[in-house]
Amino acid sequence: MKSFVPAPPESHFPIQNLPFGVFSTAANPAPRVGVAIGDQVLDLAALAESGLLTLSREVFRQPTLNAFIALGRQTWRSTRASISELLRHDNLQLRDNQALRDKVFVAQEQATLHLPLEIPGYTDFYSSKEHATNVGSMFRDPANALLPNWLHIPIGYNGRASSVVVSGTPLQRPMGQLKLPDADAPVFGACRKLDFELETGFIIGQPNALGEPIDIANAEQHIFGMVLLNDWSARDLQQWEYVPLGPFNSKSFATSISPWVVTMDALEPFRVDSPAQQPQPLPYLQQSGKNGYDITLEVALQPGAVAQPQTICRTNFKAMYWTMVQQLAHHTVSGCNTRIGDLMGSGTISGSTPEAYGSLLELTWNGKNPLSLADGSQRSFIQDGDEVAMTGWCQGDGYRVGFGVVSGKILPARG
Repeated sequence: MKSFVPAPPESHFPIQNLPFGVFSTAANPAPRVGVAIGDQVLDLAALAESGLLTLSREVFRQPTLNAFIALGRQTWRSTRASISELLRHDNLQLRDNQALRDKVFVAQEQATLHLPLEIPGYTDFYSSKEHATNVGSMFRDPANALLPNWLHIPIGYNGRASSVVVSGTPLQRPMGQLKLPDADAPVFGACRKLDFELETGFIIGQPNALGEPIDIANAEQHIFGMVLLNDWSARDLQQWEYVPLGPFNSKSFATSISPWVVTMDALEPFRVDSPAQQPQPLPYLQQSGKNGYDITLEVALQPGAVAQPQTICRTNFKAMYWTMVQQLAHHTVSGCNTRIGDLMGSGTISGSTPEAYGSLLELTWNGKNPLSLADGSQRSFIQDGDEVAMTGWCQGDGYRVGFGVVSGKILPARG
């Protein structure tokens, strides 16, 4: 399928993608729902007002996607199909109506992209076997890197939905308690080991009621789409606080997500088998079919005084041991309810080779092996002024289904 809106092979937003997001412009500062196509944003509120979509424009004249998502899976799919048909290269209805095109298209460079969702809750998992093995080897026993429960359940913790921000939001270095290696007592101060975590996140589109678990066979029906996610981490705060209850201030200060939500329908052609699981999970976690996705992922770091970013990590989502359907089934097996817009992070995505490690903690082995950058500087962890940008895409035959970018620049700590 081709569109009359140009999208070169390296574009993340061809007609095969059509991700949903929320945008505004200087001429119309009211946030509203749009779809990315090529280098343009298709204004769905304006398109609905023209009568070319069956849904009311009020569904799209919203500051988040939640009202649209609440209409259900069939509506998501039918709306995306209608948009796809209108954007076809041989459909004259929109292609040859220049006055209408001027109303419904906005150049992405002229659009301000907003946090696309109202996020009631945020859960972060720990589902990469390679990442968990690296961390266990670093801080515990390399011969017994994985804790006994890791191969049996998708480990996760409840994070802070209130501090989820959209890509491009600058972030201050967090403050907190840290205990220096040779000190008897902790001190209060700015984080010294600030890190990124390369992740994806999935969005709940169909909630479940309290006390009604989501069966793994139906879990996919509850997922609206996926985003890129950077779970910023203060490693020194984390090391001091995480026993016995896990991360708290070391994670809660910020989580960045990409502005475009890629639908599961767009990702359907890129399904792959997930890694073999041994021992076999308990019955409620046993899955069938292809539940992994072939998503190429990269991380670039750009020091404040440098003009060009440098790629420091390349990996792939298909290496993840625990899948999204397993994460959701486990999350709700206790009877926990979910809500529309809930965000579920994958956990750091690391591959089996050093260049595929999805955090500076691993890339530098907790600072022991600093990265050498093109400008001659080195990095063990993120410095003030550094910008981290993550990107990801699925590679089709002559096209990509991409997520765009999630980025953030680190500012000095307050005070």
